[in-house]
Amino acid sequence: MKEKESVEIIAANLLQAGLRPGGILLLHSSLSSMGFVPGGPETVIQAFLRALGPDGTLLMPALSFRLSRLYDDNEEPPLFDVLNTPCSVGKIPDYFRTRPGTVRSLSPTHSVCGFGPLAKQMLSGHDLDNTPCGEHSPYMALRRASGQIVFLGCSLKSNTSMHAVEEAAEAPYLFDIPVPYRVILPDGSERRMEVWRHGFTLRHLNQRYDKLEPFLLEKGGLTSGYVMQAKTHIVEAALMWEVALQIMAKDPFYFVERHST
Repeated sequence: MKEKESVEIIAANLLQAGLRPGGILLLHSSLSSMGFVPGGPETVIQAFLRALGPDGTLLMPALSFRLSRLYDDNEEPPLFDVLNTPCSVGKIPDYFRTRPGTVRSLSPTHSVCGFGPLAKQMLSGHDLDNTPCGEHSPYMALRRASGQIVFLGCSLKSNTSMHAVEEAAEAPYLFDIPVPYRVILPDGSERRMEVWRHGFTLRHLNQRYDKLEPFLLEKGGLTSGYVMQAKTHIVEAALMWEVALQIMAKDPFYFVERHST
């Protein structure tokens, strides 16, 4: 199978699974789950852009959460270089961040990359927050834009947008300490940021965002299908927010569970 043919097949699979042309989507992905893909990440990205069409915007988490580890007071603040710091969430997003035309939001640990007509609008302002997924983050913007979240070969456990839900719901377990960062901007200049760290590891908590699935199915906010060999789920972001906030209002700990140390 050639790369061009693979782009057409993947794009068709995505549309059949419920991807909305012309929309804004946030992609979580596992390249290995798809089987052999000629052209690798570039083919996958071209397929998403083909399915979205010229009016669509593609976003991907570009998390660099390794920078959120505990630092000694004598150490230099961790460095986030928006153009060069790799992301920690797979081959497709790490390739995407280096692709010509891609932009990246200014968050040392929970940045998002984007390409398309609304990418800059969706990603701007992330640096105004002192939390990873705050009011000005792309995760919040996706809710307001009624976008979609795609889980390509991965489960809803990897749903970074749920951190924004937790922040909005003021989950009692969420925050640990503020961490100072050095941030290198695209023009090479440097600034300082202080961002609160999420405290899941410190509190020995597993994230169970997959528990959303039956609620979203009941409300019609989740569709599924196969993209090549990858089981794929597509979630309506605005409905996910509505459902998750209702659940957390009743039980703030519903989407986490303690693991053994």
